[in-house]
Amino acid sequence: MTTRVLFVGGLGRSGTTLIERVLGELPGVCALGEIVHLWQRDLRDDERCGCGERFSGCDFWQRVGVVAFGGWHRVDVHRILALRDLVERTRHIPRLAGSSRLARDFTTLVTEYADYYGRIYAAAAEVSGASVVIDSSKHSALAHCLRWSEAVDLRVLHVVRDARGVAYSWTKTVARPETDGTEEMTRYAPTRSALLWNAHNAAFGLLRRRGVAVRRVRYEEFLARPRNSVLRIAAFMGLDPSVMDLGFVDDDAVELSVGHSAAGNPMRFTVGRIELRRDDAWRRHLPPRQRALVGAVCAPLLRAYGYPLSSTAEIVGAHR
Repeated sequence: MTTRVLFVGGLGRSGTTLIERVLGELPGVCALGEIVHLWQRDLRDDERCGCGERFSGCDFWQRVGVVAFGGWHRVDVHRILALRDLVERTRHIPRLAGSSRLARDFTTLVTEYADYYGRIYAAAAEVSGASVVIDSSKHSALAHCLRWSEAVDLRVLHVVRDARGVAYSWTKTVARPETDGTEEMTRYAPTRSALLWNAHNAAFGLLRRRGVAVRRVRYEEFLARPRNSVLRIAAFMGLDPSVMDLGFVDDDAVELSVGHSAAGNPMRFTVGRIELRRDDAWRRHLPPRQRALVGAVCAPLLRAYGYPLSSTAEIVGAHR
């Protein structure tokens, strides 16, 4: 038995949370948030689920824990975090993406690590009755680990956003509501985020070469054509778009219900009507020198993804 998983990947601040929330409204789909952070933020720190309850008080996640492990108290968080440090790191991607078998010892570690995720996916599908679960963990190294799991039918939605917009977003101060305002999200300098943008996006290209089903979508295009984008992605997930009610999606807005995202961007707590509009503040507020630097560092992939190198030009191209 395998669980069909849509892994939403890309660098943070690329719109992955919004896209996951929208796709989570589809029938037969259960959006789980960023499971990569569940072990530390939820099991260890008992932060808030997307429904607003503490993880320990969320009925959905408590039922998932029982089905997956016989209860969350039986999970060794320290062991999982140790495994993460051993196998789920960007530096390990060349090994994970290799065409030959992994070394026996490393294979054992990767398989054990991926098995924890496979159990959560299967349990969430059983508890929710969904045929597809979404993990928006984004981390390219985790996606490479999951491809070695026989329990996961892995499909990757590679979300990209203009690197200059991503760089500007990483400079902003954003509170983390799940910590009741005591912590803020990580910030990066534009040069750092540009390097990360290149590394993470290139890593998802390697997955495609290894036979993993990968579909790329530009965040800007998703906002411009939300209904069309949702239908295309639904088909990629193996669902039948022709029988879907997309009444929750308009040309310029979506209606979101309460979800159970384990971790992620603060907008996972947002419920109700959300306007869909491009955030091009970076064109005005990212200093010209930084804008030019990010554009130069990311130029090859920006061009490959259909982004203009001039910050005043319009985006061209289509889904790939």
